[in-house]
Amino acid sequence: MIAMSKRIEVHKALPSGTIVLSRPEQHNAIARDMIVSIQEAIEDFQNERLVRGIILTGTGTTFSAGSDLKEIEDAASQTDVLESWRQDAEAIQSLIETMLRCPKPIIAALNGDAIGLGGVLALAADLVVCHAECRFWFPESLRGLSNNLAATLLAFRGGVGVASYLLFTSSPISAEQASIWGLIHDMVQPDVVWARANEIVGEISRGSALAQKMTKHFINESLGENLFTQLSIASANLAAARTTEAAREGISAFIEKRHPKFP
Repeated sequence: MIAMSKRIEVHKALPSGTIVLSRPEQHNAIARDMIVSIQEAIEDFQNERLVRGIILTGTGTTFSAGSDLKEIEDAASQTDVLESWRQDAEAIQSLIETMLRCPKPIIAALNGDAIGLGGVLALAADLVVCHAECRFWFPESLRGLSNNLAATLLAFRGGVGVASYLLFTSSPISAEQASIWGLIHDMVQPDVVWARANEIVGEISRGSALAQKMTKHFINESLGENLFTQLSIASANLAAARTTEAAREGISAFIEKRHPKFP
């Protein structure tokens, strides 16, 4: 282990480095400090020559339930709430761009469902490994929110039709369906998800790090010609969406475990 924070664990087992979301009691809901910690861990690993791939996984039965909605609701009572939400959106955008621009392949090893922002992190990875019971789910419209970061990455990875279905219906899809749509690359038994991701890093390590860096750059910045512009627009929309009456009602309803009554 090379570092540890309260909600993030970071391990090194060459040729891989692993970042673990470690908040199982909240289904690895992603708080502000976790966003910063994940980004710092990626930046540390990309500077370690012997680390050839980075694995992002979680503890417990859920990869990540998405953004910490309680933290978002609590922020609404602050006097500088708009600035706080703007900073949150920029931090998430920065993390996604760090993942996409990291010269080393990143593998999301899904130990369970990837929901909301958790799904966004999986989509920002280069490869996704999971088990058959995992689901992708983007329920933001049920919370009165929009997830245009997910829209951007879903369109990039699977196409606009995939993005439209997942974001308009707010319905989860199985690992099998996600695989058909190109969002998942390998399915294994639950107890070997990380091991399979680590095995893939071993396969990656046989090739030239420089060649792989050039390939990733071409995929994300040439084939994804407008990807980073779209992420900037999506980030601004993320902050704006939190200011609406629909978001206040949707988030409150979720926390209070009731059906929302949208305006």
